[in-house]
Amino acid sequence: MVHDSTSDISPLLEANRKWAEECIAKDPTYFSKLAGSQAPEFLYIGCSDSRVAPAAIFNMVPGEVFVQRNVGNLVNVKDLNCMSCLEYTIDHLKIKHILVTGHYNCGACKAGLLWHPSTAGVTNLWISDVRDVRDKNAAAFEGLTADEAWDKMVELNVEAQVFNVCASPIVQAAWARGQPLTVHGLVYSPGTGRVKELIKPIKGTDDPSYSLSAKLKQHCSFSDCLKA
Repeated sequence: MVHDSTSDISPLLEANRKWAEECIAKDPTYFSKLAGSQAPEFLYIGCSDSRVAPAAIFNMVPGEVFVQRNVGNLVNVKDLNCMSCLEYTIDHLKIKHILVTGHYNCGACKAGLLWHPSTAGVTNLWISDVRDVRDKNAAAFEGLTADEAWDKMVELNVEAQVFNVCASPIVQAAWARGQPLTVHGLVYSPGTGRVKELIKPIKGTDDPSYSLSAKLKQHCSFSDCLKA
């Protein structure tokens, strides 16, 4: 949708009206059913980038996926927004899958590669976790072109956030009580519309996929919570 840059949002409201009417035309009970209690099986943790629409890329409809987004798809125990989302969806909604999803051409990952730590601004403070992942994996960037390094940063960041999710006290507690919960590491390509599985599904601390080598453990912000 394209509209002018004035303060008038009437085009948005008109688009909403048409959308609602089209939904009702297809199914008169659409919104009455949607207004009931939600029971999504998926929690999507991704970047706030406007080119990525979580429900759309998985061909889901409203009510099928709970969404947590921020700049750079970061997971940090100090981020109460992210932690409360994890707690609510795991403890109350009983979601079965967590989809940690990065995307290529991510501005946060590019900034994490290029911005100096002293660069002013809240955004630079926020992406310090991305910079930490970069610094811990400096060898992985040797010999890469600028675009290859950018893609590698995106993938390493997803890997880091997957293991931050797995090591979070909330997920650890769910696994400890035997709650079915699987964590996935994915990367979306805005250029093709396709999602790639980067890390195989992790179903618990005893899952072979969860074996934390020194390389993987170094990513983890919550490594003190993990079994040796």
